[in-house]
Amino acid sequence: MGYASSRLRRETLRKLIFIFIAAVFSILSTLHLSAQNGTTSRQGPRITCASADGNRHYCNADTRNGVRMVNQRSVSVCKEGYSWGFTPRAIWVDHGCRADFFAGNAGPGGGPPPPSPSNLVTCSSTNGRRQFCPADTHLGVRLVRVRSGSICRQGTSWGYDQRGIWVTNGCRADFATGR
Repeated sequence: MGYASSRLRRETLRKLIFIFIAAVFSILSTLHLSAQNGTTSRQGPRITCASADGNRHYCNADTRNGVRMVNQRSVSVCKEGYSWGFTPRAIWVDHGCRADFFAGNAGPGGGPPPPSPSNLVTCSSTNGRRQFCPADTHLGVRLVRVRSGSICRQGTSWGYDQRGIWVTNGCRADFATGR
C-alpha cells in the first residue's frame, strides 16, 4: 500500500506541475498578445497603429498639427471618427483598424506635404463596381482620405496606371497625385 500511495502522490504532483506550467504559459501568452494589440511602429514620420484585438488603442504622437491616414493595412474599415482619430498626444484606432499615419507638420522631413486642391482626385466605386478616374499619375499616387465605409486597400480595391486611378468594391477616397 505504501508503494501505490507514493506512486499516486507522484502522479498527482506531476499533474499539478503540468497544470501550473500550462497556466503560467497561458497567462504569459495573453500578456504578450495584449502588448501587441496596440502595435505602434515608427519609420521616420510614418506611424503604424493597430487594433489587432478590435479594441481601442492609443499610439503616442505629436498630433498638434493634425493627422492623415496614408495607408490602410487591415481588412477592417479604417474610417476617421469611427475606427481611428486622434487626441492632442496620440492617434487612436478601434474596431480592428490597422493603418499608417503621418502626424504633425507634414513639411520637409515630416512626411509628404498635404495635397493641393489641384492634385487631389476623389474617386468613387458606385454599387461595388469598378470605376476609373482619369488623372496624371506619372509621379505616383497616394491615398489621402477614405470617404466610404468600405475598405480602400491599394492593389485590392484601388490602384493606378499611367492613365489614372481605379477603385472597386465600394472604395471611395481622396487621392493625391504627384507624391
